Amino acid sequence: MAPPEVFSLSQQTPVTCHAFNADRTQVAVSLNSNEVLIYAREGNDWRVIDTLTEHDKPVTSIDWAPRSNRIVTSAQDRNAYVWQQSPDPQTGHMVWKPTLVLLRINRAATYVRWSPNEDKFAVASGARAIAICSFDPEGDWWVSRLLKKPIRSTVLSVDWHPNNVLLAAGSADMKARVFSAYIKDVDKKPAPSVWGEKLPFNTICGEYASPSGGWVHGVAFSPSGDVLAFASHDSSVTIVYPGGPAVYTIKMSILPLVTLTWTTEESVIAAGHDCQPLVFSGNQGGWELVGSLDDPQSNKSSGGARSGFAGASPVGRLNSAAFNTFRNAAERGISNVPGSPTASSSTESELFTVHQNTITSVRPYDGVPGNITRVSTSGVDGKLVVWDVSAVTPIGATGLAGKLGKMQLR
Repeated sequence: MAPPEVFSLSQQTPVTCHAFNADRTQVAVSLNSNEVLIYAREGNDWRVIDTLTEHDKPVTSIDWAPRSNRIVTSAQDRNAYVWQQSPDPQTGHMVWKPTLVLLRINRAATYVRWSPNEDKFAVASGARAIAICSFDPEGDWWVSRLLKKPIRSTVLSVDWHPNNVLLAAGSADMKARVFSAYIKDVDKKPAPSVWGEKLPFNTICGEYASPSGGWVHGVAFSPSGDVLAFASHDSSVTIVYPGGPAVYTIKMSILPLVTLTWTTEESVIAAGHDCQPLVFSGNQGGWELVGSLDDPQSNKSSGGARSGFAGASPVGRLNSAAFNTFRNAAERGISNVPGSPTASSSTESELFTVHQNTITSVRPYDGVPGNITRVSTSGVDGKLVVWDVSAVTPIGATGLAGKLGKMQLR
C-alpha cells in the first residue's frame, strides 16, 4: 500500500478549498483569503505560478473544469468569476482573465461546482438560493436562474448528477434535496431516471432530513447518479436509494464529517473534523464504516510510531504536554508544573493523524468516475494530501469502532 503524499502548502494558514487541473500538474487553492493561488508541481514540491485577484472577501470555493480548462470561484463578497487563460496582448504570455457572473444574490456565495458537460455551474449561497449559471454570448457574461423553494437557510454544498440536469444540495435547514436545474436553451431533455421523468426547472425530486437535525455539510451523487450520500453535523452519513426506496444512516459519536466523495458505486470516502478520511462501503443490502485511509500506526513525518485504534490513545486524541499533565493529575494524582524537570518535554500538540486539523474538502484525484484510485484532501492545517484509495486501515472492535452506533434503516 502506497503511503499518502503529503504537501504542506502553508504552515499557519488554512486551505479553505482546492481544485486540480485535468492532468494534476497544477492546483488552485484558497488560503483563507480573497486570493486564489495557482501552484505548479515541481518534483515533490509545489510552487506558486499565478495569483487570481478579483474577489474582495475570502474565497469560499473553487472548481476547475477538466476539458475547457476554466476555473470558477465563489466568495463571501457575493460574487463568482469564471477564469479562462488567454494570451496577454503585450507580452504574449498566457494569463488568467475573469468573466463576470450575474448571481443576483444578497448573501455570501458558499460553494460552486461545474456541471459534467461544463456548460453551466451551480453556486450555493447564504441567500437561501442556488444560482444556476449559463453563458450569455450576447452580453459576454454568465447569467443565473435561482433555485429558491423550499430552501429555508444557507446552502452549504451542491453536487451534479451525471445527466447534467439534476442537482443535489445540502443546507443549514437540516435537509438534503435533489432539484431539477434544467435550462431549456442549454440542456437536452433528460432521460427518465429513478429521480423522475418530467423535470422542469426547480422541480423537487427528493427531500431528506438529517437524522438528528444537523446541518447537511456535504452531498454527493454516486457515479451512476442513482444513489445519494450526504454527511450531517450530527455525525452521521446517510445513503439514499430513491428507487428502493431505502435510506441507510450510519451514526457515529466521532466529530462531524463535512465533505464526501464516491470512489465506486459501492464506496464513499468522507472526512471532516475528525481529521482523517473514513471509508464507507455497502449496497442496497446495507452500509458500514470499513476503515480509514489514515494509518495511525505508521511513522509520521513529525514523530515515531503512533498508537493504533485499539490502543489507549485512539485516533484524534492529542499527544501534548497540556493533555498529559491534566490526565496525570486527574487519573494518577501527579502534578507536573510546566518548566519543572518532571514536566513533559513535548511543547506542541500533535494528532495521531496525517492532517493535524479539520479536513475541509476531499476530491477525486486519479481514476475515472466509478473507479477512483486516489483522492486528495486539504485541511485547516495547511496540508494537501493525496491518498491511495486501496490503502484502507481496518477499524477494530475497540478504539474508533467502539464509538460507532449501529446502522439504521428507515
